[in-house]
Amino acid sequence: MGRILFIRGGAVGDFILTMPSLRLVRESLPGNEIEVLGYPSIASLAVAAGLVDRVRPLEDPRLATFFAPGAKLDEEWCAYFASFDVVVSCLYDPDRYFAGNLRVAGVKTLIACPYRPDETPPHVPAAVQFAKPLESLGLYLEDAKLDLDYGAAPEIPRMGDGPIVALHPGSGSPKKNWSFEAWAKVLATLHREGRVARFLITSGEVEGEVIGAFLTQLRDAGVPHDHLAGRPLAELAAVYRRIDGFLGHDSGLSHLAASAGAKGLLLFGPTEPGIWAPVSSQVRVLRSPDGSLGGLDEGVVLEEARKLFTVS
Repeated sequence: MGRILFIRGGAVGDFILTMPSLRLVRESLPGNEIEVLGYPSIASLAVAAGLVDRVRPLEDPRLATFFAPGAKLDEEWCAYFASFDVVVSCLYDPDRYFAGNLRVAGVKTLIACPYRPDETPPHVPAAVQFAKPLESLGLYLEDAKLDLDYGAAPEIPRMGDGPIVALHPGSGSPKKNWSFEAWAKVLATLHREGRVARFLITSGEVEGEVIGAFLTQLRDAGVPHDHLAGRPLAELAAVYRRIDGFLGHDSGLSHLAASAGAKGLLLFGPTEPGIWAPVSSQVRVLRSPDGSLGGLDEGVVLEEARKLFTVS
């Protein structure tokens, strides 16, 4: 083949669910160059993990014409797409205008992957669904689990020799979040019982306005913690790989932690874990019985967390 291009937009979790496909291609076709056309702040994860060689930004306005029928296509972009032996597109393209224009540009082998997974039963993990079209190249994903090394991690503050556990208390939707008050109580108990020495609270950019209230609750409850915010994703993944555990919801950072091999407990409410949960033997999933995170009892979450973080 020679050169392979993956086109993938979407949020952090969407991209990480595509990374088993990238790993499959890298391991099965080691002599090929692999490039990602995507959002560099997210797709750079694949470069850091050694799955692809480079990333090109997807935000170029000249690409807009590729989504319109019969449009005049930019010559530079046409030459770029035609330079690849295989193009794998995971973009939303319901009318197939983008696919048609890629062929006009000179792409001979185009593989269309789902933008979103099929959510009808029986539930199949999204990562498995995203890799399915690669079977047309003779590539079969036998294991969707990730255990990636993203490189060196920054120094992590420690107090003594006890475990450090990360928590991401947010997600892309308030409906997928457990309450700050409930998390604060669980963290306080885990610390009091000697299961966790210190917590590392991680947050994304959009959570900056609300995370302060949670940090105040932790201080009031006497929970030792540090706050890690605004870090590049690959750096954050390297941190997750080197600490003792992770707590969170159905979120991009939860997928990031799982991709780094972290053990953890994830709380699910309205989303189906059979599709959206990371494929990992290290991760426990606890789903609310009524589909609402408010329906999860603090005692149930605490018991599941105790199974992960035992007293030495």
